[in-house]
Amino acid sequence: MSSIQTKQTDVILIGAGIMSATLGSLLKELVPDWDIKVFEKLESAGEESSNEWNNAGTGHAALCELNYTTEKADGTVDISKAIQINEQFQLSMQFWSYLVESKLIQNPQDFIMPIPHMSMVLGDQNVKFLKKRFDALSNNPLFAGMEYSDNPAKLAEWIPLILKDRPANEPIAATKIDSGTDVNFGALTRMLFDHLKSKKVEINYNHSVNKVKRTNDGQWELKVRNASGIVETHRAKFVFVGGGGGSLHLLQKSGIPEGKHIGGFPVSGLFMVCNKPEIVEQHHAKVYGKAKVGAPPMSVPHLDTRFIDNKKSLLFGPFAGFSPKFLKNGSMFDLITSVKPDNLVTMLSAGAKNMSLTKYLIEQVMLSKEKRVEELREFIPTAKVEDWDLVVAGQRVQVIKDTPAGKGTLQFGTEVISAADGSIAALLGASPGASTAVHVMLEVLNKCFPQHMKAWEPKIKEMIPSYGKSLMENPELLKEIHASTAQTLGLSQNQPLEVAQH
Repeated sequence: MSSIQTKQTDVILIGAGIMSATLGSLLKELVPDWDIKVFEKLESAGEESSNEWNNAGTGHAALCELNYTTEKADGTVDISKAIQINEQFQLSMQFWSYLVESKLIQNPQDFIMPIPHMSMVLGDQNVKFLKKRFDALSNNPLFAGMEYSDNPAKLAEWIPLILKDRPANEPIAATKIDSGTDVNFGALTRMLFDHLKSKKVEINYNHSVNKVKRTNDGQWELKVRNASGIVETHRAKFVFVGGGGGSLHLLQKSGIPEGKHIGGFPVSGLFMVCNKPEIVEQHHAKVYGKAKVGAPPMSVPHLDTRFIDNKKSLLFGPFAGFSPKFLKNGSMFDLITSVKPDNLVTMLSAGAKNMSLTKYLIEQVMLSKEKRVEELREFIPTAKVEDWDLVVAGQRVQVIKDTPAGKGTLQFGTEVISAADGSIAALLGASPGASTAVHVMLEVLNKCFPQHMKAWEPKIKEMIPSYGKSLMENPELLKEIHASTAQTLGLSQNQPLEVAQH
């Protein structure tokens, strides 16, 4: 159908996930009079990667994730990535606290709960590695309060379900830190969009962005198909593409040179979930293990206590899978249509380099439920097939790009690709994603609005007191921020951890 009249706005956000919600919320505090429009192709907010069932719900602060700490050739443990992720998560915690204190969002317990974060390993070599990791981290103020034990009696107090009926001679060790969190990013996303709606942000659901092109005056023109099938034309000075796996196609349509030679590789995930109260009540932690040799970093096995809709459940996974879709609600042609002349060699190089990943994914896809429960038994020796159900989690599109390491390098992480003039930015990639949303969106502001940053800085510091500072190098400020965010978000140690069962 033909387009209707062109509509002008200041900012367009594509996708109603946690990233757009965070960027919109930051901009509304910094420049309340800017017009912001959101286009989401599904019928509500937070239905793809941000949805509570489509991610692990871990507040990623590198407290338990072993893939953020690597052992170097000389045997020492590199904790630089862990420090970086922890500092980034602290920014999110501060911004969420600001929103709660300012009464912009209510009831933090609806999206964040305190839960111990633990790393658990089996076997002599892994136990030695965990002890070295603990020694490296526990001297750092960001990881204060971390405990280590290889004593089965102590571990039985921490993780009784994992220690029950375990072979007595098996080398096992764990670290534990009580300041971890379980975050319901779906609930948080919906809260933020409710807040944005109250601030007169126009949120359009069931609207698909089909075309993104630059106009002669440097603005961006979008062709958007609405719920009735009518194509609308919208223009904006700035566009943020936060469409999860769908961002790559829109970045390619924009034609910006920065979007060339970039591809995406989709990986789907499955979790096993247990809702039996008598089993769920025996475990109260997020326990991360070590990825198997040859497995990608996003496949680190973990047994998680989750709080969703005021109900406590246990999740185990993720099991990787393959689908050519870039979104859970995407098309089977997503992968093939993302291959363009400029990224063909990049994609082929990645395929040649990652045969072990391909083999791993095929093996994972072929696993029966019984085989998955066998993997679960490394965590819970007494696990029974009938107590666990399979849940299909979200699609993640890992970035493939040319780097100094070579053509077609598979990237694990979150990347912002922006035009040289800062008029458009797209978010690609996966974990730690949502946990570091505030850091990533501050990066977008820095890249895309450098001319405003000086004027915005006082307000940013009001919202995020540690902005521009290293908390690791300011232990007093760290202590102060830890205490205030814990208080505001209801995470203080003296507050009850359990959620009522329904």
